[in-house]
Amino acid sequence: MQKALLRNRIPFLGGLFLTVSFVLSAQKSSLTGLVATAYDHHIEVSWDQPADPSIDRVRIYGSADGENYSLVGVTNNVETRQIDFVGDFGVTGSYFLRGVDSQGQQGDPTDTVSATTYEMNDSALLDMVQAYTLRYFYDFGHPVSGMARERNSGNIVTTGGTGFGLMALIVGAERGMITYEQALERTAKIVNFLTEIPRFRGAFAHWYNGSSGEVVPFSTPDNGGDLVETSFLMQGLLTSRQYFTGDGEAETNLREHINALWNDVDWNWYRKESADVLYWHWSPNYAFQINLPLRGFNETHIAYLLGIASPSEEHRIPASLYHTGWAGGSYETNNVYYGIPLLVGELKGGPLFFSHYSYQGFDPRGIMDRYTNYFTRNTNHTRINYQHAIDNPYNREGYGPNVWGITASDDPDGYVAHSPNSSALDNGTIAPTAALGSMPYTPEESLNALKYFYRELGNRMWGPYGFYDAFNLDRDWYATSYLAIDQGPIINMIENYRSGLLWDLFMSSPEIAPALDAIGFVADSTTTALAPMPDFLTGRPTVFPNPTGGEVSLSLSLARPQMVTVDLLDGTGRILEHLVTKRALGGGPQRLSLYLRSAAKSGWHYLRITSQDGTLAVPLLLTR
Repeated sequence: MQKALLRNRIPFLGGLFLTVSFVLSAQKSSLTGLVATAYDHHIEVSWDQPADPSIDRVRIYGSADGENYSLVGVTNNVETRQIDFVGDFGVTGSYFLRGVDSQGQQGDPTDTVSATTYEMNDSALLDMVQAYTLRYFYDFGHPVSGMARERNSGNIVTTGGTGFGLMALIVGAERGMITYEQALERTAKIVNFLTEIPRFRGAFAHWYNGSSGEVVPFSTPDNGGDLVETSFLMQGLLTSRQYFTGDGEAETNLREHINALWNDVDWNWYRKESADVLYWHWSPNYAFQINLPLRGFNETHIAYLLGIASPSEEHRIPASLYHTGWAGGSYETNNVYYGIPLLVGELKGGPLFFSHYSYQGFDPRGIMDRYTNYFTRNTNHTRINYQHAIDNPYNREGYGPNVWGITASDDPDGYVAHSPNSSALDNGTIAPTAALGSMPYTPEESLNALKYFYRELGNRMWGPYGFYDAFNLDRDWYATSYLAIDQGPIINMIENYRSGLLWDLFMSSPEIAPALDAIGFVADSTTTALAPMPDFLTGRPTVFPNPTGGEVSLSLSLARPQMVTVDLLDGTGRILEHLVTKRALGGGPQRLSLYLRSAAKSGWHYLRITSQDGTLAVPLLLTR
């Protein structure tokens, strides 16, 4: 079959090159455009959509040695990609395709392509995750409306998720994943659809039919306006308005449509007869029957900022509502966990999406209201969530320094707003959006989680639009679903960590600064969390030597006499060995000689230091 072997270097992300081998076959397949693209631990095979109407599906064959091929996957005649998660660097995969008709007859094989995985640096990994996640909003956007689908199937589109997706399009254009023109065209398509569908005192419903524009009720009484979903959408629309600033007709029309939609939202109506708080829902059929006030701390912060910033004097809410409504409940707190003060909120802070959804456009850095600096607050919330995974009080499988992130997501039994606040809400489910959406707050911890999710769990967790929604190692369960509201924070908050792009755009809206002034925000230089370590320590512990073959000295300084435990953990947080068990130590500097007798293999591990007042994990590299 083989006639000739040709090798070409094809440019890829960040100026990197991948090597693709083309083997020309004696017979011509009707499938064309086959390419293999290598990444860090996987290879993606892509091809042109079949032009031959007789092809019902496509079979993808792969080989690790270029000789012995087996079936890697089967797609329909619409899908044109297949991921082969090979699981390591330096792995070469070779691939060819065969079309299959409705009778099961295979056509001729295509030419063969090959590619070799390579270790990607941190920047390239972030590029990869953002590019794949963008696909959910661009490639998988609804074909009629352009809006973001609620999940990776069906005709339902989501209002809030579309707001996140609008910002993702900007990231894609700026990163060269799509062109500026493509982002503009898709944004205009979405905005044009939004101008035609039912609204409720200017607010959008939670769900719509992406083809007809009809409202799809979220529940029986929730068939009207959803002010929070509308706020997430407006956050994205204003960011788009500030990005597409050209003088062309398309951009001018886009801005005019966005301004009209923005001006029409009657935030005052959602006060329910001039109450001192905003309400989430209103329906022409059920009025305010759901009766859910927006009180913090939760994901609804952006609703108050936008309501106060409204360009319509009639629709604008008074700034006082921020304090009587948003901050009008059990808001400030003295709760401290693992030595980290929560500042505002309840218990351990709740799901991490509280620190994501309102802050994809709204930049919390360098400012504070009378209650707190929200960058500090969100960083503390994230670190509490991270330390909770290391502490693992409910003994969930796999939790540790690389497996963390508790938030609302799919789980084995449905969809739950998971939280470290209780054992019932922390059922062992981890969602990549939680750690990755926290990238601006905990960049090192979030990047380590990204690498672990991809390199160690990617054979179950990596798919056509990046990371699947969640996993639960307690129950050996891995989602195959994607949710727009979970995909959005991944690409958008990674970008805010990398460049601050979306923060800069949204905050440039002329309506925002006056609203912040009216609320009482002032400049504040605090941009990092308070108490990054548990307060039983007065300095960061050190380990010497590190790397080590098995014997180390752990130095730490205690704020007061403590009962201290030290455990050796693997990268997933599993305890391999109890090194020190409740040893009474005095205050001040301490040095502990530790002998690692376990059969732990080479690689990254952690020493977990625990006292009655907190927990801290120290990285340790074993070389054996």
